[in-house]
Amino acid sequence: MADDDLEQQEPFPVETDERQPGDEEEQPDGVLEMGCFEKFHHLVSKWMLPEHLREKYLERANCFPPPIFIILISIAELAVFIYYAVWKPQKQWVTLDEGIWNSPLTYKPECRNEAWRFISYMFVHAGVQHILGNLLMQLVVGIALELVHKGFEVGMVYLSGVLAGSLASSIFDPLSALVGASGGVYALLGGYFMNAVVNFREMIPLLGVFRILFIVVFVGLDFGFAFYRRFVKYEDGLQVSFVAHFGGIVAGMTVGYVFFSAYNEKLLKDPRFWICIVGYTIFVLFAVFFNIFLSPAP
Repeated sequence: MADDDLEQQEPFPVETDERQPGDEEEQPDGVLEMGCFEKFHHLVSKWMLPEHLREKYLERANCFPPPIFIILISIAELAVFIYYAVWKPQKQWVTLDEGIWNSPLTYKPECRNEAWRFISYMFVHAGVQHILGNLLMQLVVGIALELVHKGFEVGMVYLSGVLAGSLASSIFDPLSALVGASGGVYALLGGYFMNAVVNFREMIPLLGVFRILFIVVFVGLDFGFAFYRRFVKYEDGLQVSFVAHFGGIVAGMTVGYVFFSAYNEKLLKDPRFWICIVGYTIFVLFAVFFNIFLSPAP
């Protein structure tokens, strides 16, 4: 009787053991189908976008190709800063000194005929606070934007802010020099800010308020440091303009907003794109004319 009982009971634990491996295999398979980056993007989409836009975001949000533009530009800026801080004469890392003042990359009004300086000034920074602030913000905002919009769009917005910053400075503060990537950083922030404001009702209110306040606080602190460097802490003849901040953020709120708001639309078919392109082109042409014929700079 005991043997009969064992034979009758034996199938139950055997069947249970057979099911358990099957159940355990199904769970890892389900987890492996979604990688770490996919989980991250799904979480971001739930917090930042309404349900009907999440699928579009997830189609664009991936790491192929990786955010190569913003990473490479940050490495280049850091490398130039280290070069001038370590191998060139530099009394301290906190404020501007002779090493970068004499750099062929720095924008100076008397050298504005060297056209590359209107772009190359973004590689040179006035000190530790300056470089760290720009790198931190452009990596935090730029990588997130490039995961969705890819390197070409982010690069165009970034460089348009850099150029707009130097041209605006040459017009409204024509006797001052210019260093730093703030024009490009502010272009990214301007485009991101406009999207946050325009799409505020479609996002979680608390997160939308946090994003807007974060940008406002950063811009306020950065402007404060720029004013301090321009009007308080400077050596005679080494006045660094802050107007590039304004030029960059205007470029971001126009050109940047158009680029970053077109998720599934072709830019060439978007009338806003052409309005911004025409307006930006007119501004560039006027700035060139001003620098050649009207500028009070030597």
